[in-house]
Amino acid sequence: MSADLELRKILNAEPGMSPLEIWCNEAQERYVLSIDPENLELFDQICQRERCPYSVIGEVNTHGYLKLKDSHFNDFPIDMPMEVLFGNPPKTELSISTESSSINDEALDGIEIDDACKRILRFPTVADKTFLIHIGDRTVGGLVSQDQFVGPWQVPVSDVAVTLKDHKSSLGEAMSMGERTPVATINPSASGRLAVAEAITNILSASIKNISDIKFSANWMSSIPKTHSQKQALFETVRSVTIDFCSKIGLTIPVGKDSLSMQTTWKEDKQENQVTAPLSLIISAFAQVDDVNKTITPQLKRQNDSLLVLIDLGKGFNRLGASCLAQVYNRSLGESPDIDPVLLSFPFFKGP
Repeated sequence: MSADLELRKILNAEPGMSPLEIWCNEAQERYVLSIDPENLELFDQICQRERCPYSVIGEVNTHGYLKLKDSHFNDFPIDMPMEVLFGNPPKTELSISTESSSINDEALDGIEIDDACKRILRFPTVADKTFLIHIGDRTVGGLVSQDQFVGPWQVPVSDVAVTLKDHKSSLGEAMSMGERTPVATINPSASGRLAVAEAITNILSASIKNISDIKFSANWMSSIPKTHSQKQALFETVRSVTIDFCSKIGLTIPVGKDSLSMQTTWKEDKQENQVTAPLSLIISAFAQVDDVNKTITPQLKRQNDSLLVLIDLGKGFNRLGASCLAQVYNRSLGESPDIDPVLLSFPFFKGP
């Protein structure tokens, strides 16, 4: 595959930019799409409807060269064989050695329920997020079906975000998130599995027919893996999330990004200091919704003949490692939670 492109067809509000600046600048919110010519008219209709500017900058071919023409200077800033880009790409090789780690299991001695409740409710992860949400307009576009707030008192505890496709139907889209970064300090692989599980259980609040309708975006963050433990954590978590977890329940991660620079170093009193972030995986889940009116919220409603059911995905282990309770008391509290992918399989998704 190769392409013939026209530089000056790239939308640009600064005509004084050089060809190098136009081609290489990191313009935000700009996407490059490959579209079948037969679908260009439909794509144009969508862009017109959404008032989204676009331009057709060239076409894909098979002549084996990437050519970028500049009609202003009547030359080719880029005219190169595709082999230069993809002929022999470098491969990163990591040597992984497995190391076992020990976990301290500190007792719950001295922790009183009243004090624990006060600390937990003040912990930023648990505390009310209203102050973060009131600063923005939550109704822009008129297609918001379910935002962060729930119930008559507008408490920000919604597990899922739901939007409408249009103003006439009940079809829509759902989005949820999952993350368990603190668990990575104890068990990186478990933190990845829990992030996926949280995203799934959150998006379950929307009316989704099949688990295969869910698509993930994975945001991996870590320091540059230099030590054996860091390399092991990254390798085993990626393998666990993709091969041992998602593939077993029929899910894919088609998109994502990584940031492997989550560390900082500085010198103080002639001594080198370094702080590195634990391996962090943030999962965003997306799915089509067949009826936005069937979205479930955490609001408890007083109705006759109703039950409140606990589904224990932890299988009774009640593990507290890296939990909010462990963090507010700065204790280890043993092993971290974990989850078996079988518990999130198809019985959860029985369409109407």
